[in-house]
Amino acid sequence: MADERRIPFFKMHGGGNDFVLIDHRERFIPVPEQPRFARRLCAGKTGVGADGLILLENSDKADLRWRFYNADGSEAEMCGNGARCAARFAVLNGLAPPYLTLETLAGIIHAEVQDRLARVALTGIGDLRLDLEIPLADLTLKGHFLKVGVPHAVIPVDDLEGLPVTEWGRAVRFHPLFQPAGANCNFLRVEGPHALSVRTYERGVEDETLACGTGAVAAALIAARLGQVTSPVLVSTRGGEVLTVIFQGKGDSLSEVFLEGEALVVFQGLLWMEEIK
Repeated sequence: MADERRIPFFKMHGGGNDFVLIDHRERFIPVPEQPRFARRLCAGKTGVGADGLILLENSDKADLRWRFYNADGSEAEMCGNGARCAARFAVLNGLAPPYLTLETLAGIIHAEVQDRLARVALTGIGDLRLDLEIPLADLTLKGHFLKVGVPHAVIPVDDLEGLPVTEWGRAVRFHPLFQPAGANCNFLRVEGPHALSVRTYERGVEDETLACGTGAVAAALIAARLGQVTSPVLVSTRGGEVLTVIFQGKGDSLSEVFLEGEALVVFQGLLWMEEIK
């Protein structure tokens, strides 16, 4: 139970994608104030610093409901790494059993937690568009699009290290092809029949992040659709950790999609947030 000056929280990350998590079953942050609260909390200098804020609430459809806010205060339908952290947070704090469900804007998410490992089933997968030409100011990128709860552009490249991820990623994220919602931009390199490397520019964070769970899934499913990989797919992230994408089928008949990896606690504490009235 929080009072107006002391709010218990966890800082967690999945693959370097970091979040602040709060037990919000007894709601104390009014919905109109939540975007501003998220922006201040996720700020690196005046807050905790994170890619997003997760508020876990009661649900009449699942074990828990979440509200997920990006660092810029925008509310997102889904976040794969965030869902894994939310599931482990719920288990650690006795809010739900190890097999649990989360109500999100993308639908009901099924999750499983075993020690530090968290696996979530992905929903809201669709709107596949292959072989897109994406004209930028001085070049044209070739890529694909897939919605995995949230929209993702996937751009295959040969060189991930010398890539201007922020510059190209921002241009793709706001490109007219993907309006009005915009798209996360994932740059993909196939490393083998079960391995990919991915760098991601995330909308809402508006920068490259160390990992993106739904982006890893989008990249793996598109590579599988093109016959380049088969399940399980190990996705190396910019943060150095590896996420596992598991699915059934091949080609155009992919189903039962899971994202698996460690969801780690960085620290827990009490927010004072004296600047927020």
